[in-house]
Amino acid sequence: MQGTNAHWWFVGPALFLMVVILLMPIGIATGLSFTSYSLGNPGADFVGLENYEKIFTRSTYEKMFGATFRYVFVVVPLSVGLGLGAALLINSTRRLGDLYKTIYFLPVMAALIAMAIVWEFAFHPTIGIVNSTLERGCGTFLESWSWYANGCERGFPLWLTDRNYAIWTVAFIGIWQGFGFNMVLYLAGLTSVPRELYHAAEMDGAQTAWDRFWLVTWPMLGPTTVFVVTISFIRSFQVFDTVEAFYPQGGGPSKSVYVMMFAIYEKAIQQNLMGIGAAITVVFLAFVMFLTLVQRWLIERRVHYS
Repeated sequence: MQGTNAHWWFVGPALFLMVVILLMPIGIATGLSFTSYSLGNPGADFVGLENYEKIFTRSTYEKMFGATFRYVFVVVPLSVGLGLGAALLINSTRRLGDLYKTIYFLPVMAALIAMAIVWEFAFHPTIGIVNSTLERGCGTFLESWSWYANGCERGFPLWLTDRNYAIWTVAFIGIWQGFGFNMVLYLAGLTSVPRELYHAAEMDGAQTAWDRFWLVTWPMLGPTTVFVVTISFIRSFQVFDTVEAFYPQGGGPSKSVYVMMFAIYEKAIQQNLMGIGAAITVVFLAFVMFLTLVQRWLIERRVHYS
């Protein structure tokens, strides 16, 4: 009997931690999402689906979904693509490879709040380096681009305060901050690709670098890509620091950068509306889980395991 139950001594602590750290908080948040609870109140009224109805019917939360998905579906593919490209370039270089790795990985190590302040100065409409650099290019062949010509004539955008550009500016910073992390993951994946496969591919007629990448490298990076895309989705949905640093009083101009994590912080912490904050959290977890499962299913259909 003792030998039969011995396995519980090994899996028991892990199951206990999973329940306490993962499942219990999700269950508590789900329960609170059906109430009007706020910190300091002795009780809470059961409101049923009222909080969820607000999330899916009010214009403020419509902007929240729009800002979140615009950010995610811009940052994820570009940060993954740039990370893969940087990894391939560094893996193929014979000199200064470690230096390039350090340079590309610096944004990951930097404190994002501090870097947000630097980017805020960089995007300043008058003294920022971005608009100053663009203005120096006026009068060149770049003015054949209508957007650039209009900028030279009327002034370049207020990147952080214009509702048409704010979310894309924050997304640019997210790409800058995230692709170095993806690069490191892809570099680790590239080291596991057997060199014999490239020799075999060359013997079968794969003479160009593109042929070798498409026939050997990309299939062998399948498991790495599944992990990188999953992590990138989760990290993108969790964007908060940059938005809070740029727009501490709200979600940017006309709520154009009102992402879900900031909405949770605003409702639950700033306004002490724990019920609606918990409801947004549950919706946030549901979206992350759904998109993660979908992209894993799509990508793993093309994964080749060695």
